[in-house]
Amino acid sequence: MAIDLIGYFYAAIVAVGGVIGYVSADSIPSLAAGLTFGSLLALGAYFNSKLLPRPVLQLIVAAVLAGVMGARWYRTGKLMPPGMICLISSIMIVRNVVTYKRYLPVIGGDARK
Repeated sequence: MAIDLIGYFYAAIVAVGGVIGYVSADSIPSLAAGLTFGSLLALGAYFNSKLLPRPVLQLIVAAVLAGVMGARWYRTGKLMPPGMICLISSIMIVRNVVTYKRYLPVIGGDARK
């Protein structure tokens, strides 16, 4: 497989968003969450870049982000940042399922084919 540049870009967006939240609002939880989720997404992109991709980590982290930020978007009505992260995460979930369906044990079947 090729390098998962889209996955790395997604991880960078999440990590930079946490840094921006810290700088603009002096929010340590935003920094911690952004860097933690960004690191996990980067690790997921690394797993997707292997000869035999493993998209499960990136899917789980994207689903958690979509759920948490979607609930926050619903509660506050603000598009930035919760709405954007929810939308990007939802797009990444669809992208991972479509692109790596063959490597997902539940959705696509056996990866040894």
